[in-house]
Amino acid sequence: MASLYSDLCDKKEKLALVGLGYVGMPIAVAFAKKLDVIGYDLNSRKIELYKQGIDPTNEVGSEGIKETTVLFTADEVDLDQAKFFIVAVPTPVNPDHTPDLSPVEGASEIVGRHLSPGSIVVYESTVYPGVTEDICIPILERESGLKCGVDFKVGYSPERINPGDKEHRLETITKIVSGMDAGSLEEIANVYELVIDAGVHRAESIKVAEAAKVIENSQRDINIAFMNELSIIFHKMGVDTKSVLEAAGTKWNFLKFTPGLVGGHCIGVDPYYLTHKAEQLGYHSQVILSGRRINDDMGKYVAENLVKRLIANSVPVKEAKVGIFGFTFKEDCPDVRNTKVIDIINELREYGIEPMVYDPVADEREMDQFYGLSSSSPEEMVDLDAVLVAVGHEDFVTIPHEKWAERYSQRPEAPVFFDVKGIYSKDEFEGAGFDYWRL
Repeated sequence: MASLYSDLCDKKEKLALVGLGYVGMPIAVAFAKKLDVIGYDLNSRKIELYKQGIDPTNEVGSEGIKETTVLFTADEVDLDQAKFFIVAVPTPVNPDHTPDLSPVEGASEIVGRHLSPGSIVVYESTVYPGVTEDICIPILERESGLKCGVDFKVGYSPERINPGDKEHRLETITKIVSGMDAGSLEEIANVYELVIDAGVHRAESIKVAEAAKVIENSQRDINIAFMNELSIIFHKMGVDTKSVLEAAGTKWNFLKFTPGLVGGHCIGVDPYYLTHKAEQLGYHSQVILSGRRINDDMGKYVAENLVKRLIANSVPVKEAKVGIFGFTFKEDCPDVRNTKVIDIINELREYGIEPMVYDPVADEREMDQFYGLSSSSPEEMVDLDAVLVAVGHEDFVTIPHEKWAERYSQRPEAPVFFDVKGIYSKDEFEGAGFDYWRL
């Protein structure tokens, strides 16, 4: 195979990014500084925003979108111009926690229709080991009429972008790359080295690269589950979890994880991909699935404790006015996919409480589309019986307790204040008369 890398650098060939979300769009913009790039997404509304210089993800910023040379398109015919394809579509799970591979299968069909001899296809979507070779390659061959390994090559390079993180960016995170053979591995590594300042790690096979990605988030999930279990135990003991972790954290090798809601499209999803494959092979996960169960139940746990605090403060539970601040799956990121705040809301509804929700960062269109919710205004979040700060947005962190106090109804009881992420001073709030609670 002639060097596709050289042809890309000489701009004789083009690179296409398929899937322009929180992961794909920053990759497209980064490569466009070096190569001719086509950015394709099925979502024509999203493409129109990009064409207008608007970044709904906040990952690059609207200024970066305005300046980029990426050809944004929702017309797959434009993919005929490309020779190097990167697929970065989401890989969610079904309601029964089995992998939903339809996005990556659909993307493979689209790419397959526009493959030409000499092409390389690299998948970035998180999958279990074997998906690229056993599921994606047959689709590419079927749609293109070409033979993998002869007419085109395939590789896998798992995404490691952390949405909302301004420190750990695409360029500063070591990139795992893999190829189906030595030649494709070098071509893929060379292409990624154009934009990855931290360098690349050449995995020995596609399956190794797939496995590395899926265990990264499984490891975090298990560690957070341990913190959540400790939080449940320490609450029963009347011990403050954050204080315990601060004390334990003075030891040099103590892992500094904290309890919390585990949502989003990675940590709360990827472990199910690994356990699904394990079950296909006859092994039922014990540690991984135990961690998932703990983390999936934390929204319910928070809501139950809120109800207990309302009762303890003589607040009638049914139709109590609860204000939830923050709805996204993580701080300062508009992404609401798989947010676990919805679990708190759904559990409170079981008690006859319809909470109000305010989030200055969340994508309101997606709040409505996925959950049928609309964000209240700050002015509406008043006369509350309880405040629950679910996400540590920068806008919330700086609010003093005096301002929070103004949002409550004038009840004689202590104002119930839930600081799920532990972003405020416990002593300060309790000293001001709040009934303060945190994980």
